[in-house]
Amino acid sequence: MADGNVNLSSSKRSGSDDQFASAAAKKHQITKALPHVEDPAAALANVRHEFGEHGGVNMSIEASATFTVMEPDTLRRMFAGELGPDRDFFIYSRHFNPTVLNLGRLMAALEGTEAAYCTASGMSAISSVLLQLCSAGDHVVAARTLYGGTHALLTHFLPRACNITTSFVDIRDLEMVKREIVEGRTKVLYFEAMSNPTLTVANVPELCRIAHEKGVKVVVDNTFAPMVVSPARLGADVVIHSISKYISGGADIIAGAVCGPASLLNSMMDLHQGALMLLGPTMNPKVAFELSERLPHLGLRMKEHCHRALTFATRMKKLGLKVIYPGLEDHPDHDVLKSIANKDYGHGGIICVDMETEERANRLMNILQNCTQFGLMAVSLGYYETLMSCSGSSTSSEMNEEEKELAGISPGLVRMSIGYNGTLEQKWGQFEKALSKMQDQKM
Repeated sequence: MADGNVNLSSSKRSGSDDQFASAAAKKHQITKALPHVEDPAAALANVRHEFGEHGGVNMSIEASATFTVMEPDTLRRMFAGELGPDRDFFIYSRHFNPTVLNLGRLMAALEGTEAAYCTASGMSAISSVLLQLCSAGDHVVAARTLYGGTHALLTHFLPRACNITTSFVDIRDLEMVKREIVEGRTKVLYFEAMSNPTLTVANVPELCRIAHEKGVKVVVDNTFAPMVVSPARLGADVVIHSISKYISGGADIIAGAVCGPASLLNSMMDLHQGALMLLGPTMNPKVAFELSERLPHLGLRMKEHCHRALTFATRMKKLGLKVIYPGLEDHPDHDVLKSIANKDYGHGGIICVDMETEERANRLMNILQNCTQFGLMAVSLGYYETLMSCSGSSTSSEMNEEEKELAGISPGLVRMSIGYNGTLEQKWGQFEKALSKMQDQKM
């Protein structure tokens, strides 16, 4: 809609609309954020705090779906791009909402990007970016191991609905990535910084170098590793989040974010060609307010998730379990993660335990939940309780057996999102008790 430049810290208007008109109106909707420091927590703290309308320490929630103007001709001028949110001129909350814009500023700071736009779900963020960067007949190169919903989007929906095709690669095999990029046709290289569910760690700098040499945009889903890895600072063009996970932390909100260049976000909000504008995955401002209150302690939460995950993974391995965790030195990507991770945030809060068969995986999870109270059988991640699922029959069930085998997803792979509820030793005791019960049941 309006093409006015959005300053991520808006000014409040009063009086006549005329005083804010510019003869040389800028045509961008979202402006670049302030310069960022390397540490994500420090970057978040650098963002100006938004105060409430009456001086409250928390910002006010702008719950209006539509916005008034002071003079009759102002609406025309807003739609023509002469006035915009940079001057506190808002049209309709599917376009821009002040509270959602504030959350976008925080997400941009977190990921070290020029701008960010927050959406109603992680999948809406992913699909909108791919539809903006690709046209009919274009090609995507993507990692074999992805969240099941993303894999289904690339494998089934986009080819059928949009004639956008995807070649899947082993993201560790840089030569394979090079071979699959078709210059002039491949528009996006897509992967997860830490893959769901196998915890493959992408060599983000090298993958970006390969893609950019061939004129390809790099889109990285960083849902598994906020604070731990900062893909944009390593060269990625776009960073995607399912905010529903670690950033929310409460398993009570569905939300997503697109973090990237201001020019991309502007194009996604274009009245005629913008995927976000026209598909309308609008975030509710009340949700944006709640999320903005949780971001300041994300760093503290991530450190505890990661600390417990490393402790449990180390102890599980000593017990003889087949553990997959990039914080362990025998993980094939341990050195890669060490080379790209932000200092002091750990190695991620997800552990995989391969029980080899679905029956053994289900038996372990059943005891862990219903007998020892170690965790809960549920999909998703980033909750303060430990969440467990057998990936092959749940969050990766959209993949066929061959695809799961290529992705390295065992039928008995149990994904554990390690929580921080209770004491560490209390939870470890519950895990050991569950293993003893499994042994007893075999006798």
